[in-house]
Amino acid sequence: MINSGSPSAAATPALLPLAEQVCAVAKRVRDELAWRERVALHVLDWLGTAAYGAASAVGQPMAQWLALQAAGAVPTLAGRAADAAAAATYHGMLGSVLEMDDVHRSSVLHPAPVVVPAAWAACAETSNAATLLAAVTAGYEAMIRVGRTLGATHYRFWHPTATVGAFGAAAAAAVGLGLEPQRVAQAMALAGTQAGGLWQVRHESGTGKLWHMASAARAGLAAAQAAACGLTGPLAVLEGPSGWLAATAPDADLALLNAPRDTPWIDDVSFKPWPACRHAHPAMDALRHLLQAQPVAPAEVARLDVFGYADARRFCERRHPHTATEARFSIPHALAAWLNCGWPQLEHYEDDALADPRIQALRERVVLHDDAEFQARYPTHYGARIELTCHDGRRLFAEVRDTLGDPAVPLDRSALEAKALELMQAAGWSPRRRDEALIACCSLPATNRLDALRALIGAAQ
Repeated sequence: MINSGSPSAAATPALLPLAEQVCAVAKRVRDELAWRERVALHVLDWLGTAAYGAASAVGQPMAQWLALQAAGAVPTLAGRAADAAAAATYHGMLGSVLEMDDVHRSSVLHPAPVVVPAAWAACAETSNAATLLAAVTAGYEAMIRVGRTLGATHYRFWHPTATVGAFGAAAAAAVGLGLEPQRVAQAMALAGTQAGGLWQVRHESGTGKLWHMASAARAGLAAAQAAACGLTGPLAVLEGPSGWLAATAPDADLALLNAPRDTPWIDDVSFKPWPACRHAHPAMDALRHLLQAQPVAPAEVARLDVFGYADARRFCERRHPHTATEARFSIPHALAAWLNCGWPQLEHYEDDALADPRIQALRERVVLHDDAEFQARYPTHYGARIELTCHDGRRLFAEVRDTLGDPAVPLDRSALEAKALELMQAAGWSPRRRDEALIACCSLPATNRLDALRALIGAAQ
C-alpha cells in the first residue's frame, strides 16, 4: 500500500512542491561557493568515468551511433559536436561502463550518468558555470527524492537509475534552461510518463543497462524542452491511480518525496573507489580492513564467508564471470582478485584476470550469506562482514557498516582527483589533457564561463 502522506499533501500534485524544492536547492548552489565546489567534484568524477567509457570497446559503437545523428553545437567526448538530444544520449551511455559512477544508497541509484549528460546538453551552448552546477544539483535532488519514495519492491524488477533518472534529467535540463518551478514540474511530469528500464538487462550480456541511462538523459532533456515550449504532462504521474507508484512500487512512501532536509541531497551521495558494482564494495572494504590487520596469502585461504544484505547476493553472486561486465557484478571475483593481485585495478576485471587459474580457484571458496542485521540497515547503510578460514584452522574476521566512499567514510579530494586522472590516463588522454581536465572542473565553482570545459570535452581524440 502506498503511503501518500498527509491529506493536505495529497490534495496537491506531488511534483509541484518537488519542483519548488529542486529550484530552491539550485538557487542555494548558485549562491554558495562551498556547494558549487562539492558539485564540481561530481562533474569531475563523471568526466573521468565517461572518458574511460568513450575509449572502451563498447564506446566505439556508441561513437558510431553518434555519427549517425544530427550535428550541432554541443561538444561531446567523441570529438564532434552534436545536437543537444544526441549529445545527451551519447554521454548518457558512457558514465556507467566501468561501474565507478557515483551512487546514492537509500534510493539505490546512480545520479551522475544520467544527470550530468542532461545538464551538459542543456547548458553547454548558452549557459555559465554556475548554471551548469545548479542544474546538476537540481537533477540529483529530484532523482534522489523520487528514488527514496519507491520502496524495495520497485528495485526487484525496475532499474531506478533509468526509471527515476528521467525525472532527474528533466529537472536538470529544466533548471539549465532557466525554467520556473511550474515549468520544472511539467518537465518532470512529461518525462515521468515514459520512464522505464527493466532489470532483465542484468540477466543477459549486452549494453542494455547503458542504454537505460542514455534514454533517461535524452527523455529528460526532451521533456524540459517541451515544457519550455508550453507542453504539459500529468502532474500526478507519481501518486495518481495509474501513476508510477501504483504501477511499479506498491510499498512506496510518498511522504519521503518532499520531506524537509537541511542540505542538498547531493551531500549524501557516495563516490566509488573501485571498478565494481557498489553492492560488491562492502565485502571488498571488509577485506581491505582484514588484510590491513593481518596479511594473508591466497594459498592460506580455505574458505571466505561473506555476510551482507540480500541485494548484494542477488546482484553479485556470480561465481564464474565470463566478461568484464559480469566480473564487476561478482563478489567472489572481486575478493579473489584482491587476494591474489592486491588493491583493485582496472585490469583485474579484464580477460587475463578472468582466466587466471589462481583467481578462478579462489572464487570457488567464496560463499555469500544473507544477514538479518545488515539487511535491517540496508539501504541506508551498505555493510558486510567477512569470515576468512585458513587451512591451518585460523579464523579471521572484519566488518564494515559503511563503505569507503560513503559520506561517513569519505574519499578525500586528492583521492577523487587521482581517480579521475587515472581513468583519463586509461582512456589514453595525454598528460596535458588530463591536467586541463582537472583545471577545467576545479575552476567551475569560481568562474562564470564554460569555455575551458567545452574545449576539453570537445577535443579530438
